[in-house]
Amino acid sequence: MRPTSYHPRHVPARRCSSFTPKGSYGSATTAATPSLTVGAVPSLVVFDLDNTLWTPELYQLRNIQRSNRYPVAHQDVHLFPAANYIIQQIKNGNFPNTKFAIASRTKSVDWAHRLLDQFELREIFDYVEIFPGDKRRHFSNLRGMSGIDYGEMIFFDDNRDGKFGNCEPVSSLGVLSVHCPNGLSDYSIWTNALGHYRDWSSHKTPGTIVEWDNSITIIETADPNERLGGRVKYINREKRFGFIQSSGRRQRSDVFFHFSALPEGSDVEEGDEITFTISTDLRRKKVAAKNIELTKKDGENYVNMRVFSMNMPFAALLSNGYKTIETRNGTMFTPYPEGTRMLLHVGQRTYPDENRHIDVMKSGGLDDDEIQTLKSLPPGFTKNMAIAIVELGRTYDTTLSQRCDSDFQRAVAAFGQDSGMRATDIKRVEYLKRGVKMPARGGVFKVSIDRDVIPDGWLNSDDDNGLDKKKIF
Repeated sequence: MRPTSYHPRHVPARRCSSFTPKGSYGSATTAATPSLTVGAVPSLVVFDLDNTLWTPELYQLRNIQRSNRYPVAHQDVHLFPAANYIIQQIKNGNFPNTKFAIASRTKSVDWAHRLLDQFELREIFDYVEIFPGDKRRHFSNLRGMSGIDYGEMIFFDDNRDGKFGNCEPVSSLGVLSVHCPNGLSDYSIWTNALGHYRDWSSHKTPGTIVEWDNSITIIETADPNERLGGRVKYINREKRFGFIQSSGRRQRSDVFFHFSALPEGSDVEEGDEITFTISTDLRRKKVAAKNIELTKKDGENYVNMRVFSMNMPFAALLSNGYKTIETRNGTMFTPYPEGTRMLLHVGQRTYPDENRHIDVMKSGGLDDDEIQTLKSLPPGFTKNMAIAIVELGRTYDTTLSQRCDSDFQRAVAAFGQDSGMRATDIKRVEYLKRGVKMPARGGVFKVSIDRDVIPDGWLNSDDDNGLDKKKIF
């Protein structure tokens, strides 16, 4: 429960006027360097890496991965200005009673360790936890190694909540979490966070998050696993939110929900019965439904599908039937036999091929208008959606000479040197009846999707055995 005596400070986000770097950030000076010797101080300060201490995120360095080299500090990856200054203060011994740690979920584990060495950061961190998975595992390990309780820790991360969020789950452990979506780009993030820690340490309410605008949110944690029941009362599909009419012993006013709280690939209609948990922003006095599950739906008929993601414009080129071969250097499609059907998801980014695909397409006689049509998605289909269903052909290894064949290049929509060594034929493709919003994940992943969005003729062949909704394609 939130103590009635706690009044979080609401200071507008601003640039710290005392942060005045001179020359390099390593020599920056300030007239008001914060002290960790006055008032309550954290015993352990924990930083995320990607988009918190440094930028860009390591998974974005695809060109470096393709060239089979390692990223270089200060060249491919840069520390945020405020992070650089904080690090210099740590090296100067300004925080004698505080330990420091790294907690990162990056999949580029080897790269992250090498960059820590290149940035000469290894010596300042007492504990380093770098591995994919649940960030709460990192903190369990940190508590075990350090002997420091969660209530004595503060955590900085750019991801707040949702599937890839970190601040919310870590705050539920009882760690004060600081959401910095633009990384440690401003020194006031650090000074404000330390001020909030001094206030928070008097009660140590679990679920407390220092937001990007320096406000405080406290996530309700009294019983985060309790599931409530209700019925979908209203939906705004354009803005992707709705309201639930709650039922049962804990009758409450209509509860807001966002479509991001729905199971991946699923959809709801007004009148659907669901269960959900509650997340509460006490400062704004708002509640929202999370972890929604459908309990009964008229005509419910979900099917489990495999999904892979592609960025634009290649997702559109494949969906529109121009691109008939997909190439990868990895083995993503190797385990799947010819005839496997998967959903095609459109990623958030545009693939940076410097428009070389246009030259390939023009070599086949297409004009600018035809190319633009093939590169475009139909109305209602956008990025971050599953948009089409494809049937895979065979997957096979190729040589550079084979990939430089003009017909092969046009089928891939890329020059031979830009293509992956493993080719997968696309036997057929068709747009879904409507796009289905869902976040991307690496490789091939699985979702449960409403069968009604699948175009006719794809899920009723003789070998589907009636398409039991547990079957995975």
